[in-house]
Amino acid sequence: MIILTIDFGTTVTKVGLWSEDGLVSLTRSELTTSHPEVGWDEQDPLRWWTSVVIACAEARAQAPVEFQQVDVVACSGARQTFVPVTRAGDPIGKGILWSDRRGAGETGALAERMGGDDVNRARTGIPLDAGAVAAKLAWVARHEPERLAACDLILSPRDLVLLRMTDEVVTDATFASRSGLYDFEGNAVRELAGPALGKLPSVVSSDTVIGQLRAVPGAELGLRPGIPVVVGAGDRQCEVLGSGASEDCPMVSWGTTANVSVPVQERPVPSPAGAVVTRGADGGWLLEGGLSSAGSFLAWLGRLVDRPVDELAARAADSPPGARGVIAVPWLDGARAPWWRDDARAGFVGLGAAHTAGDLSRAVIESVGWDVLRCMEVVTAGRLGGSTAQGVTLGGAGTGLPLWVEVLTSILGLPATRHRSGEAASAGAALLAGRALGLTLTLEQLDPVEAVITPDPTRVELYRQLRSQVDHVASAVLDATESFPWAGSRQGR
Repeated sequence: MIILTIDFGTTVTKVGLWSEDGLVSLTRSELTTSHPEVGWDEQDPLRWWTSVVIACAEARAQAPVEFQQVDVVACSGARQTFVPVTRAGDPIGKGILWSDRRGAGETGALAERMGGDDVNRARTGIPLDAGAVAAKLAWVARHEPERLAACDLILSPRDLVLLRMTDEVVTDATFASRSGLYDFEGNAVRELAGPALGKLPSVVSSDTVIGQLRAVPGAELGLRPGIPVVVGAGDRQCEVLGSGASEDCPMVSWGTTANVSVPVQERPVPSPAGAVVTRGADGGWLLEGGLSSAGSFLAWLGRLVDRPVDELAARAADSPPGARGVIAVPWLDGARAPWWRDDARAGFVGLGAAHTAGDLSRAVIESVGWDVLRCMEVVTAGRLGGSTAQGVTLGGAGTGLPLWVEVLTSILGLPATRHRSGEAASAGAALLAGRALGLTLTLEQLDPVEAVITPDPTRVELYRQLRSQVDHVASAVLDATESFPWAGSRQGR
């Protein structure tokens, strides 16, 4: 059995080839994001398909025998990104990313329509912030109504590619849930979807075979037609499966952004303040704390100082814990969990003439660790029988970034479990493919634990002593941003 997984990320599309004994090949094709205005994040939707074609061609070159033996395709991907399209799959305009904040001016009216954001969160589990899909759809309806009028469907990158592969118009329950357009029972909410209500795809379970690969797209990908295609799940849901996360061992992911996800079987009522509640790929629920940036913050710094990210990560390792007094807040274009402050912005405090790019880089990595800790405190509050988490599992590209793992475990004071492939999202998609075909495929067989990283007690204590100072800086920055009305005003026209 050979499983081909497609992971639709923000900056890269990954194609993995998995046998029942693990990852055989992993290839990547980069994606470019444009920022035509402050707070806008867009991509060319035609590139989503092209990136899959390129990554498949590289996978075929790396592992030609296994590529020709592919038995099933399954997907994972970033949620909340969308583009209006025709029924034939032709995009209308640019794709609007999950990180895009142009909907800031629409949130107030949406919340009022729902009877308040508290009522909205009680129905959907998703806050109405500037990045909400409903807010961005409302922005499109107000400023570019011709796009909605001309389209038949609103699709994510994954769902658009699946349409091309199978001619089926579907999404899965995890994508639908995180969009914030559906209530906890899975029904689309008219007040949030607005004029897009009749343009949303059908919702199926994450382990559904939605159809077979058609001949023409199969030829473009180099795959034989007729291969079953499994819809798969959102990136966080797949990472939870592929990292072996549990209620007492949440998943922490570092990628373009960072995320903390706790899988639970019963939905908490009320929802934890500061967290979002989404459907899990296994029929349960996730309590999520999603940050606004992680790898994207380090990449931004790299562009600023004209240094590659790998070099910055290496320089950060030369800076001591605490970054020689530099404290950063990682809120590029707004703070998401646990703050939910659209007006917040990233910044550095404590800079002096002697500080280096390495100090700034370490401060960036530590700033993400601190917000992860705050999210952990939110998503585990009231859970786990009143106890605290016993450890975390690792997801995302940060799995292979030693300094991130060191900082994370030291700030949390918890061990972290890393699996062999370091590709939790793709592993989760492969597990869903196995489930869809009725295979007895386990994570231990597919991607066993490679290491458990235990923090140095000295570093744990050092970061514990820094906590109050770091929290003070974060609060001061949030207070200061309230005096800058431009923070939200430039996100609309």
